[in-house]
Amino acid sequence: MNKIKCKKSKIYSGNNLVNLTDIRYLPRWIILFIDILILIFSLTLSFIIVDSLNVKLYSSINLFQKFSLVISVNVGFMYLFKTYSGIIRHSTFMDLFKLFLASVCTTIVIIVINYSYYLTTGLRLILIPFLGFYLAISFAFLFLFRLVVKETFHMLREYKRSSLKKKILVLGIGEESIAIAGAILENPNLPYYVEGFLTQRYDSSSVKILGKPIYTKEKLESLSKKDIEVQGVLIIKENLSRDEMDTWVNLFLEKGLLVLKAPSVQKLRNNELGTNIKSLQIEDLLNRKPIKLNSEEVKKSHFNKTVLVTGGAGSIGSEIVCQVAQFNPSLVVVLDQAETPLYEIKLEMCEKFPDINFKFILADISNKHRIEQLFQDYEFSMVYHAAAYKHVPLIEDNPHEAILVNVLGTKNLAYLSSQYHVNRFVMISTDKAVNPTNVMGASKRVAELFVQSFQNTEGNTTKFITTRFGNVLGSNGSVIPHFRRQIERGGPITITHPEIVRYFMTIPEACELVLQAGAMGKGGEIFVFDMGEPVKIQDLAKRMIKLSGLEPENDIKIIYTGLRPGEKLYEELLSDNAKNLPTHNEKIMVSRDPTMKYEDIELLTNRVAKAALKRDSLEVVRQLKIIVPEFKSNNSIFEILDQQ
Repeated sequence: MNKIKCKKSKIYSGNNLVNLTDIRYLPRWIILFIDILILIFSLTLSFIIVDSLNVKLYSSINLFQKFSLVISVNVGFMYLFKTYSGIIRHSTFMDLFKLFLASVCTTIVIIVINYSYYLTTGLRLILIPFLGFYLAISFAFLFLFRLVVKETFHMLREYKRSSLKKKILVLGIGEESIAIAGAILENPNLPYYVEGFLTQRYDSSSVKILGKPIYTKEKLESLSKKDIEVQGVLIIKENLSRDEMDTWVNLFLEKGLLVLKAPSVQKLRNNELGTNIKSLQIEDLLNRKPIKLNSEEVKKSHFNKTVLVTGGAGSIGSEIVCQVAQFNPSLVVVLDQAETPLYEIKLEMCEKFPDINFKFILADISNKHRIEQLFQDYEFSMVYHAAAYKHVPLIEDNPHEAILVNVLGTKNLAYLSSQYHVNRFVMISTDKAVNPTNVMGASKRVAELFVQSFQNTEGNTTKFITTRFGNVLGSNGSVIPHFRRQIERGGPITITHPEIVRYFMTIPEACELVLQAGAMGKGGEIFVFDMGEPVKIQDLAKRMIKLSGLEPENDIKIIYTGLRPGEKLYEELLSDNAKNLPTHNEKIMVSRDPTMKYEDIELLTNRVAKAALKRDSLEVVRQLKIIVPEFKSNNSIFEILDQQ
């Protein structure tokens, strides 16, 4: 009654479509009634076949009595084996076996009755060939009934699923691609429906996999956007080389297809397919080959050691903390002056590494007395110095703050590291320190010069190491998260200049190289990382728009706002008069930049610090230009100093 009321309510509420796939199951008596009709039909058909062969049935009992006897016995065995109790659309081999048993037992019992009647009266009731025809026909039609119902529901369910879900192609016809496709098809909760497979091969177009067609790359290229009936393509990133991924993704974006990524089968855990299928991000296209690290060398530098990470709540610092924790240090001290991010990294690290001893310190590295207490208390073996002000326009407006943190903060840490005999001091620098055009880059170059000069001071045992690299993908305030937010808001995307280019590296990749450089450094080096090919920011923005399923200029506008103060079109990793030397790691080089004597850089940094404490911006920048002669301001109020 409840089911009937439910269907009536749907009809009277205005929805006159009763979906067959919503019906749970028919009452058992209806199934039995249909089976009886099939038995009657089978008997009738058997009689017609026998009669057409001019074979006369026994006349000991009339036709109605024969039919009644056979049907009664057959229904009795159906009741005994409960052949009608299963849900038809979920029929299994066991259900079919029960039908077969009922038919065979019916035949045997009828033969026994037939033989017993013959022994008693000398007459036979039913012709054995007639009974054989009936056995074959009835079982065939009972089986066919269940098969038709099951397949009908399956087709209706598949149609319903496919109409409500995004139709996708799976790239590749290898075992992993087939396994992923099968998992999607078997999971009704996923919002995707596999329409077929896509391959470069030409010998597979006439073959089907999992009942789905195989499309060739040539076929996809020949179709226009409006002729393509799928919404996206699923790729397994690990199965593609960088060049293959670029080629395929360019084609998919050209055809307006959503690009999805799935992990390899080896990385896929049970029932986690839905959470592992994600839209391809720009980071996936900019990422490069995995880095080969000397993990033993890096582990030796951190195992059972006390490590300090300044700027540990930032994007680079937090990743360094995460990677250092994997080598089982005795203590990791995470220092930052940003309260909320420091609290967030505390929660994350304590959950991710419950067995590692952490200390989370809220402090400013420009406060030497506060920092010195930490060096006294914890006896650090390694210091990773990632704390810095890095946003070019803000520092251009507040140059004194760059001196207090980027220069004085670095000096404090370098002094204390040497004084308390820290084994290694690794500073994170930037490509903006090379031929700087802004205050931020110049302040980092000053920090580089000071750290290098400290290496050869009398009594120093600390190895001072500098690492220099470009932009990292997804770091706080970087261009990619900024573009992503602009796209989510519907645009426009703002770019400073159509020709501006930048180097990019992923955060994990950059931090892995920092750890490797820190372990291999002998002291006094500036390590430069292989940043790959520079990326045009305009092309980056257009790709991000297309990966979001939108069209540049039509859906999301791109606006050029002009270069910001201190910004330049091209970043460099080596200064004009520097040489780079290879190391045993092809991703890491040593830059032979000009150095300064400790006494000279000490005197000059004291002068710029005095100007910073007076908040005299012009004098701060003037002193910076004395320390870093190649510092030429660009699109900035400080260009006047270059003219003087």
